[in-house]
Amino acid sequence: MESPQYEPDDELTKMPFTVHLIELRHRLIRIVLLVLGLFLCMLPFANHLYEALSNPLRGKLPANSSMIATDVTATFLAPFKLNFFVAIMLAMPFILYQLWQFIAPALYKNEKRIAIPILLSSIILFYLGIAFAYFVTLPAVLTFFIHAAPDTVAPMTDINSYLGFCLKLFLVFGLTFEVPIATLLLILAGVVSIDDLVAKRRYIIVGCFFVAMFITPPDALSMLMLAIPMWLLFELGLLIARILLSKKMIDFISLDNVI
Repeated sequence: MESPQYEPDDELTKMPFTVHLIELRHRLIRIVLLVLGLFLCMLPFANHLYEALSNPLRGKLPANSSMIATDVTATFLAPFKLNFFVAIMLAMPFILYQLWQFIAPALYKNEKRIAIPILLSSIILFYLGIAFAYFVTLPAVLTFFIHAAPDTVAPMTDINSYLGFCLKLFLVFGLTFEVPIATLLLILAGVVSIDDLVAKRRYIIVGCFFVAMFITPPDALSMLMLAIPMWLLFELGLLIARILLSKKMIDFISLDNVI
């Protein structure tokens, strides 16, 4: 007889397709309401949020330089866009929880046990990636570009351009920090093995630098600050996979001894 831990929710199989769509709609409505609520609550502080974002740049500009707005609506839209982005980031745990609640009934019990830690880890890693981009990468990259400017040129960055640059950087590093999760899932799903990845490590390292070259600003510093963490996070994924698979093998042997 198949163990109950491998059986999905029986109620799920009895629900018609329209009920699934209604359930998904309800959860999406909750997500939208939370994001909208956070957005409205933070709206009075939108300018302060943008000031916090622009601190790394304003602290490095020459005395005769400042940030500028080349569009009439930029002074309103730039903080507005940043406020919306921050609202989504703050709501991300709730968003993922709602999506988890929607798909969880279709998973086996043993899949749920591993999915929950992976879900929590992915949220933490995404936030760590954004923090790394803001506190480490952004100041270093801005310092490089400011000092690289000719003496006859006064750097004056448009607030919309700076916002787009920062959001792209945050998104890239947030996703990059998900490399251990992606590596672990590929190994656990049987798509690749640890030995295969170890054998192709040199190609993966080259691939990290190749990817970083295209998705970062056109300077060597940005590429290094993305490629090296990407490689180290890949190694972390391998290490976690080894630990989990060895524990899985120990549990399997113990089960055989009991039988």
